[in-house]
Amino acid sequence: MCGRYTLSQPELIPERFETANELPPYEARYNIPPTSTNPIILRRSPNTVHLARWNLVPSWAKDARKLPLMINARAEGIQDKPAFRKSIRSQRCLVPADGFYEWKTLERGGSKPERFPWYFSLKGRPLFAFAGIYDVWRDPSGQEQLTYAIITTRANKTLEGIHERMPVILHPEDEAIWLDASVPLEVALQLLEPFPDDEMEAYPVSQAVNSNRTEGADLITPLPQAS
Repeated sequence: MCGRYTLSQPELIPERFETANELPPYEARYNIPPTSTNPIILRRSPNTVHLARWNLVPSWAKDARKLPLMINARAEGIQDKPAFRKSIRSQRCLVPADGFYEWKTLERGGSKPERFPWYFSLKGRPLFAFAGIYDVWRDPSGQEQLTYAIITTRANKTLEGIHERMPVILHPEDEAIWLDASVPLEVALQLLEPFPDDEMEAYPVSQAVNSNRTEGADLITPLPQAS
């Protein structure tokens, strides 16, 4: 799964994704948790950037409080899941990011297993896009909420020793295809593959990121690795 990510240079979004509008007020984030509000890119001729809540709530839901958190959507069978089947066909989005965290669980000699965070990013690429889906939910007061989920796929070799899943990272040339609702579903689904290992880098970081209340660039500072 993908439960925490970073967006440290949000000011790059309008140029990088060629949006028609400017980014709404948003500060650099080094520890983005579920249910927070973050930028997503929608295709509405031309692209536009919006702030949305990270936890997809289907438009048909009557009470969002009774639903489980839906921050991720598994690529496998996504077109058949009631919560996602409309969004994967006509409500696809880009989720700007520059890195994400996953945790490696280690046994400590009979004591409680301990979780150690690793940070993953792309080599030489300050900003990329996760494949996302979105929906618009109307709460009981009639207020509309834009919500999203990040699609995950099987882990590549860079991640497989730490976690069995990874977020889908789109190649730049595939982003327009993903956003285009007129693209056949089977074509869009072909993009939901693990990102190439040789284009990614990973290293362990401080356990301070384990708390979703911590923030700051120190969170992505590499820790020494045992030789």
